[in-house]
Amino acid sequence: MLFDVWAPEAEERVELHVEGALHPMARDAQRDGWWTVEAEAGPGARYGFALDGGPVLPDPRSRRQPDGPDGRSAVVDLGAYAWRHPSPSRGLRGAVLYELHVGTYTREGTLDAAAGRLAHLVDLGVTHVELMPLCPFPGRHGWGYEGVSLWAVHEPYGGPEALQRFVDTAHGLGLGVVLDVVHNHLGPSGNYLPAFGPYFTDTHHTPWGAAVNLDAPGSDEVRAYLLGSALGWLRDFRIDGLRLDAVHALADTRALPFLEELSAAVDELAAEQGRELFLIAESDLCDPRTTTPREEGGLGLHAQWNDDFHHALHTALTGEAQGYYADFARAPLAALAKTVQHVFFHDGTYSTFRGRTHGRPVDRERTPAHRFLGYAQNHDQIGNRATGDRLSASCSPGLLACAAAVVLTGPSTPMLFMGEEWGAGTPWQFFTDHTDPGLAEAVRRGRRREFAAHGWAEEDVPDPQDPATRERSCLDWSEPERDPHARLLAWHRELIALRAAQPDLTDPDLAAIRVSFDESARLLAYRRGDLRVVVNFAKEPAEVPLGAPARVLAAWEPVEAPDGEGVLRLPPESCVVLTDAMER
Repeated sequence: MLFDVWAPEAEERVELHVEGALHPMARDAQRDGWWTVEAEAGPGARYGFALDGGPVLPDPRSRRQPDGPDGRSAVVDLGAYAWRHPSPSRGLRGAVLYELHVGTYTREGTLDAAAGRLAHLVDLGVTHVELMPLCPFPGRHGWGYEGVSLWAVHEPYGGPEALQRFVDTAHGLGLGVVLDVVHNHLGPSGNYLPAFGPYFTDTHHTPWGAAVNLDAPGSDEVRAYLLGSALGWLRDFRIDGLRLDAVHALADTRALPFLEELSAAVDELAAEQGRELFLIAESDLCDPRTTTPREEGGLGLHAQWNDDFHHALHTALTGEAQGYYADFARAPLAALAKTVQHVFFHDGTYSTFRGRTHGRPVDRERTPAHRFLGYAQNHDQIGNRATGDRLSASCSPGLLACAAAVVLTGPSTPMLFMGEEWGAGTPWQFFTDHTDPGLAEAVRRGRRREFAAHGWAEEDVPDPQDPATRERSCLDWSEPERDPHARLLAWHRELIALRAAQPDLTDPDLAAIRVSFDESARLLAYRRGDLRVVVNFAKEPAEVPLGAPARVLAAWEPVEAPDGEGVLRLPPESCVVLTDAMER
């Protein structure tokens, strides 16, 4: 088989080591910086490359790292898997996403174990499962955002064949699969890319150090490396969409931005394969150009997370006002109303957290609502808290039901974080398993120092390296069988079924939404076609003058239809979905 590697840093020679044999490689006359050689090797064969007589390093494009990021690579025949089910090819309009971390979704922490729990998601009614990053990282357990070997699958999760089995099982159940990928940095441990070529550049700096090289000399091959990785997930593993981590941290000054190049390549692959593929950006720029089509001058990504919606909803539920919540906490219901109707809270407004104006308005006349994801919780907003506490730790079941109503009946594409649907009592904490003692201690001290600055005692901040931190973060699958968890789960199922049954709830027309609120009474109401959603965040009952008859479609607490004068009486910390259409 042909082995090749881009290694422009090699001055004299590159050698392939495969199964104990050494093969000198030759420079590729057609591709600058590339080295190639033919050698006998079958699936499972271990191999690596040595540059100028140095140590044997894993393949940057390795498809399998059986012994982790520091070990040798292994040959894999991804075409050998016998696929049983086609992709359901479901786009984002009408979608409901479910973010899942393989290592804590089950105690086993494997892709096969997670696949065994997918029937739960089918019963819930979600359409896509979004997997947190799967690339190899040090140790067994971690979030996955310090991954390396961007073409491979973390071996403790089951490796590449387990991912193929997972996707095949999901597709057989009618679920699409989204994968979270990280292009803005690579983990410090096990990252051997700088030995091969200019994968990073000091031209720009990021919170993680030198930036991934997207625009300096040598960046053509670096961009090709990232493009090939992304397309490989979609093609070889039949993933349906990618979530792109922190795209605002991609430093790129070229006329053709990497993200635009990636979106064009994904659209081309989708046309070639005859199925819908999509890209979802995580971005804190509040810039609608991220999802504006390329032909209209945008980057052409298909959707993006909307943290402004999350922050507004979080402050309405909790009253928290620290950090970036400060901008939303002054008038949380007004902020939430704005994000429901206009998407971004910061659309050119002043941000006290940033000390400057921020964002740009979304063109509601031309931009479909499903391009923006709305959520009450996600891995960042839970796990980056000192103790990884979920909303369930501070909010009543009624407020959790209100949050679900706003997320699942709002205009954005809804996303849930695993366990949210039953108000999971387990935290989701920051955990690592670094094999480098120095790095492990640095992460431990750094996290405790970070929260000590905000008044936390060191002993109250979980040790990321303690195996118990990961254990605490695993879902307790006995919870959905008992109240209040069972009732919350039933409520989420009811709302998701309602979303699927009522076309008004998936109408992409942002301009058609009408929102009202009462800050002092802590009331929010919005109309979507014939449907009305009314949410009472207050601890007191509310009387809401609707001004017309309406029929109750779903309610967290028993609610009578509006009286003859059109007044709705809503219990405290409760919500209701109504329709103007009368039964015939």
